[in-house]
Amino acid sequence: MQHKTVIFVLIHFVSSLHEVLKISYTHFSTSDFHTNRNDWRDHMKLDSFKMRFIVLSFIVAISGFSQGMLLPLISFIFEQQEVNATLNGLHASGLYIGVLISSLFIEAPLRKYGFKPMIITGGIIVGLSLLLFPVLETIWLWFLLRLLVGIGDNVLHFSTQTWLTQTTPQHKLGRIVAFYGLFFSFGFMIGPKISELVTVWEPLPFIVSGLLTMIGWPLIFLLKDASGAKPIDSGVPITVFNTFRNFKNVLATSWIAFLFPMLFGVFEASLNSNFPVFAIRNGFSLSAITWILPAFSLGAILLQVPIGILGDRIGRRRLMPILLATGILLFLAMEAFNTSFVMLLILFILAGVAVGSMYSLGISYMTDITPKYNLPAGNLMAGIMFSLGSIVGPVIGGAVISASKGSLYFIFFAAAITLVLMMDILFRYKRPNVAQ
Repeated sequence: MQHKTVIFVLIHFVSSLHEVLKISYTHFSTSDFHTNRNDWRDHMKLDSFKMRFIVLSFIVAISGFSQGMLLPLISFIFEQQEVNATLNGLHASGLYIGVLISSLFIEAPLRKYGFKPMIITGGIIVGLSLLLFPVLETIWLWFLLRLLVGIGDNVLHFSTQTWLTQTTPQHKLGRIVAFYGLFFSFGFMIGPKISELVTVWEPLPFIVSGLLTMIGWPLIFLLKDASGAKPIDSGVPITVFNTFRNFKNVLATSWIAFLFPMLFGVFEASLNSNFPVFAIRNGFSLSAITWILPAFSLGAILLQVPIGILGDRIGRRRLMPILLATGILLFLAMEAFNTSFVMLLILFILAGVAVGSMYSLGISYMTDITPKYNLPAGNLMAGIMFSLGSIVGPVIGGAVISASKGSLYFIFFAAAITLVLMMDILFRYKRPNVAQ
């Protein structure tokens, strides 16, 4: 009966994703984009943008599904094998170490070869790596495969993200990036539930995820304008040295914006790798865990687009502190109710609403304050900071669980959010004009 429920969820994921894509397509058909209905060229340009958005969003949703499945799945397998919680968390960081390593070298090939070849490369790396997990069943080979998944995912995300932020109208940036983040969150939300297929046959969730990835990336061939599409020329030679110089420049202008993707990395990686360990040690079943985990992504999905629109209207600098303060209170409440299934389910949803949009808000904020020619470096730096948070999060989270003998965990998130909130206040004080 349980595996039938999981299969139903997988079918529902594909059909729901189709419905969400139709809704977003309809959304982009409103008068906001049709400034001149009689101009055939403008209409064709709009249609190209909508198609690009739909294809890239579908690809990123499949990628989110794979990540959301992989993290809790391996954590559950390792916990059943009685692997130490700290080592389990360190192993989970392998995916994000791959993201970090690849971030140092992606910009040059992206500028040289363009978006389409990079998306194809990333999709193939992720798909083949997922399919190899059942074949190479040792802890260190799995770490290597996680590293490769991280590299492929970063190549894919960096390419799609840069393409969208570069071609989106400024006054719609928050909304478009929020929709982009929504699709990733939607896939990420479904992933943990599919990890239950491990109770049917251990290789099955890896195979399902790998096949979906190999189906997803070829959709890039549907985009007629994909061939030759490249980032805006920065006017300097394409070298690794210049990439690092671009990093320095973008950090000088936009360092505050990168703290939010980093914070989201802490949430995503630690919750999906450490929480299953914490929950099992506090008496939760695998089924209960796979219902609680997606609740955070569900909360993010519920209000991610309205929050993105609100950020466009009132300014992200006003919105961020409110969301961060709310997140602190919610994670402290989780610590108080850390053995209650119902309360954790509700609090996970509310926390997703409050802080589940930190990545997309941070990207929008970065785009606000970064020169357009330096957006590739800005998107790369966002990925680097996300990966740093994702590397540190599972290690510290696992250490907290081990040190407290499984009695504490969520206090770590409250402390991390408090630190970022303090840095945001400092930035406003030091550079009020930029923060505005």
